[in-house]
Amino acid sequence: MTSSAKLRTNFRPYRPKFIAALNGVGRLLETLGLRANLDADSLIAAARRKTGLQDFGDESFRSGLEVLTKSLDREAHLHPAGRLIMRQRLIGLLAVRLKAQALFARHPEIRQQPIEAPLVIVGLQRTGTTMLHRLLAADPRMRAMRSYEAMNPISEEYPANTVDPRLKSTRMAEKALRYMAPEFFAIHPVDAAAPEEEILLLDYAFLSDVAESLADVPSYAAWLEQQDLTPAYEYMKALLQLMQWQQSQRPVQRWVLKTPAHLGHLDILFKVFPDAKIIQTHRDPARTSASYSSMIAHGHGVFTDEVDAFAVAAHWHRKCVNMVEAALRVRAEHPDAFIDVSYYDVIKNPMAQVQRIYAFAGIELTAEAVAAMEATRRENPQNKHGVHSYKLEDFGLSLAQIRRDYGPYSQFFAIPEEGKTS
Repeated sequence: MTSSAKLRTNFRPYRPKFIAALNGVGRLLETLGLRANLDADSLIAAARRKTGLQDFGDESFRSGLEVLTKSLDREAHLHPAGRLIMRQRLIGLLAVRLKAQALFARHPEIRQQPIEAPLVIVGLQRTGTTMLHRLLAADPRMRAMRSYEAMNPISEEYPANTVDPRLKSTRMAEKALRYMAPEFFAIHPVDAAAPEEEILLLDYAFLSDVAESLADVPSYAAWLEQQDLTPAYEYMKALLQLMQWQQSQRPVQRWVLKTPAHLGHLDILFKVFPDAKIIQTHRDPARTSASYSSMIAHGHGVFTDEVDAFAVAAHWHRKCVNMVEAALRVRAEHPDAFIDVSYYDVIKNPMAQVQRIYAFAGIELTAEAVAAMEATRRENPQNKHGVHSYKLEDFGLSLAQIRRDYGPYSQFFAIPEEGKTS
């Protein structure tokens, strides 16, 4: 066996005994022709039964759904529990679309909700975007989407003095993830009530790379690269407007968004949010590449027993290089809409970077906001869930490759190499 092959087989997804036993039973049932159905028509029918609703409105999402489900079915090597979880997840996305359409039809004023000059944090994954997002979202005048809202943007009536059912169900999902992949929390913090990436809203249009972060879906990934993502961004805005409308008793707040994947689609983001203020974070790609490859490999491992860590890293390395190059092209057309923030400066003095961002965005940094942010810092120290260890070579990447492919990006922003920072 070659050393390369050894590295590939070194990644073994953690599998709790109960899940392993469940998969054993599932594989036996699959030999009898019984397994979770990922057919698009079956999922749509199930969502309609679940909600009692029929009208999706614009059904252009079907193309993405059909490509995705075929890719999941034929290419992702999902284990039985992974297939079942994926089926329920897709039904949930479709159910939200049905409920949202019913609200849009009854309340056309939702689509008139103003979303003005949102702050949008972008940057390669693992560059401090989560830390910065949580700090800014702590300001009571800011509005960030929470994890439980990403899971279900639609609030429904529930008894007073009780917990929002969406929060309860998301906490259950968080516990399930902690049980199935405990190491994941040291890589990326997951909290049902914390701010979350709105890329999960793009997923409701079945036009996002969320699926690629969860499973090996090469045919869907190739198809997605050829698509215009404008409908997904427009639907994301509609869901943000819906969430804002549901809190109409509160003053309209300034949205603070965060999604690294926006880097590759900033032209579309400006089309949908023309006055957006972009906060781009930066860190040595040699560190972000290894860390993110580890995160994605662990994410795949929740749904399959077959994770090719090298293939995962190669796929996302190419995507991320393309994203930063695309962002550079868009920046040239919107030079005043960007502020750059160094990961190292955020770690050293986060509040100084917050002051820079507020000055850039024309927002007063109040004492109340500072106090809330300081409280968030205390509640979320670095490495709160453990230390994440990773190496480039574990994922078939080399330092020379990273320096070569990210060279123009690193030089443009004068990003220091870790180990050489002052």
